[in-house]
Amino acid sequence: MGFSFRFNVILKTFLKVIRPMKTVHLTLKSANVKTGPIPVSTTSALSCPSACPLKSGGCYADGGPLALHWRAVTAGERGLDWQSFCDAIAALPAGQLWRHNQAGDLPGLDNSINPAALDMLVAANAGRRGFTYTHKPATVDNLAQIKAANAAGFTINLSANDLTHADALADTGAGPVVTILPIDAGAKNRTPAGRLVVTCPAQLRDDVSCADCQLCARSDRPTIVGFLAHGSGAKKAEKVFFMEKAA
Repeated sequence: MGFSFRFNVILKTFLKVIRPMKTVHLTLKSANVKTGPIPVSTTSALSCPSACPLKSGGCYADGGPLALHWRAVTAGERGLDWQSFCDAIAALPAGQLWRHNQAGDLPGLDNSINPAALDMLVAANAGRRGFTYTHKPATVDNLAQIKAANAAGFTINLSANDLTHADALADTGAGPVVTILPIDAGAKNRTPAGRLVVTCPAQLRDDVSCADCQLCARSDRPTIVGFLAHGSGAKKAEKVFFMEKAA
């Protein structure tokens, strides 16, 4: 009995080592009315950078049914290994709009981007219209990889914490920019440098979704997209905007 138990423990440990880790989940048809019925992915929370101020509170994905799903993906209880995920993306119909990461960030632990993994995803996305967002810090290496991905047709939006930060990210030229906005920010705003900030249309209108708008999928857009603080942590997210502004 004792030997059998020890053998099973060793076998399970061995299988965990040789089996590719499940780190990302793909839903082929989202049920989220704001996203619309397009494919969406969810990546392990281990991909989220410590540089993101929402990690300590305010992330919309930390509440509701999405949080339960995200925890299961992070625990490896559901989803795909990275190669299988990229194969699934490559199998999507040509021209398919899809959103990477309704929760989670680009591949790579903490603040870094894994260049090999991102290259795999960019290649798999060829002929499709994937888009995503990243709070990975604007280091030289990260920006180079983000810029290359945008140039290759996989749209990565750089996520800003406030309007000044949005200007700084836009100045890098690595890709389009999105930013947190206060709950009552309204439909249009301007950054300190005069850049137009358009609030996400899906947040302002019930008859618009990502599937309809597709603004965040445009890597060449001149406007910054703003997201009103939302979800169960809206107040905490709003504080991030004002703290960054006061800093």
